[in-house]
Amino acid sequence: MVRQRYIMHVDMDAFFASVEQLDHPEYRGKPVIVGGLSGRGVVSTCSYEARKFGVHSAMPMTTARRLCPQAIYVQGRYDRYTEISREIRGIFREFSPVVEPLSIDEAFLDLTGMEALAGDVYALGPRIKQVIREKTGLTASVGLAPNKFLAKLASDLRKPDGLVIIRPEEAAAFIGPLPVGRIFGLGQKSVGALKKMGIRTIGQLAGCDPRILRPLLGKNAEEIRDRARGLDSRPVVPDEQRKSLGKENTFLVDLVGPETCLGALWDLCQQVGWRLRCAGLSGCTVTLKVKTAGFQLLTRSRTVEEPVCQDEALMEQIRLLARQLPWTQPVRLLGVSVSHLVLGGSQSLAVEDARQEKRNRALDALKQRFGEDIIRKGWNQGETRLVREREKR
Repeated sequence: MVRQRYIMHVDMDAFFASVEQLDHPEYRGKPVIVGGLSGRGVVSTCSYEARKFGVHSAMPMTTARRLCPQAIYVQGRYDRYTEISREIRGIFREFSPVVEPLSIDEAFLDLTGMEALAGDVYALGPRIKQVIREKTGLTASVGLAPNKFLAKLASDLRKPDGLVIIRPEEAAAFIGPLPVGRIFGLGQKSVGALKKMGIRTIGQLAGCDPRILRPLLGKNAEEIRDRARGLDSRPVVPDEQRKSLGKENTFLVDLVGPETCLGALWDLCQQVGWRLRCAGLSGCTVTLKVKTAGFQLLTRSRTVEEPVCQDEALMEQIRLLARQLPWTQPVRLLGVSVSHLVLGGSQSLAVEDARQEKRNRALDALKQRFGEDIIRKGWNQGETRLVREREKR
């Protein structure tokens, strides 16, 4: 007999903006937008009052100011957000020993087996919301379901301050009427292609023959269909068992040409390097992931003798991997990841590496204080010569 799984997903509501409203009572009930305040800054988080005006995360700050000029604009305080995040993670561990943080403000908790202690596992949903509110003054949205996909989908349905429970026997009927866009990993192009075929709901997608879906969704067709059927066997992986760390981005508009792609990869390397250094980790294997507009998935990896965690060292490996790819098709997704992780940073004594490390330490200090989006290093398009060298061979 298969054991019943209980997976909880907890997502703090508009986390950065909510912390600002918590610390500044005069902000409460008003639109608050947190992010980089320079002309090239982006929105990190905005309150629900601001979202009513169409503002959302990752939006250029100039657009946000046009949509909601009356908002309160705040430079992020990453050290304060990290402080509260640690307190919230402590609460998570009061409910389960198996916690998988996804970011500073959300995590999966595996509650399987907790019925022996808690009795009704489903009662832990409202309980964890209550404890978070009592200890931090903040609200969270919680999803409780038999697997990670359903739990994350559930937590997103009734934000803010939501609680959605999906029991195994009701999962198919519950998610069937929802739009296919609710399936994480489906981009706008895929959703548009499915709609042209008359597939608009998750239930319709669940009933499709994988052979029909494969030309649209590529090798992930079976996995996406499983999600539509409410199936997901992925385990909750505690942070201390993490085997890799990475970042990928699906673009609303396909990228064309090596210059554009390498610029986007440089941004990803900075994000991955920052996360590695924050975790006190470095890694020996660097992987480049590319998904073309035609859903062809390409991956290339390199393993180096000396673990890397600096942005420039990561980008050096990514440039070498980029030489191996043709770059003849538009690109819809790029990803950079590092595996074979070890504690500590690079031990290189090279002068240039030391300069890069010192520079990155200074930038990391700014990010810790003001948020990751406060500053980014620019990209020199002349570096694309490495890709062009390959094209000439």
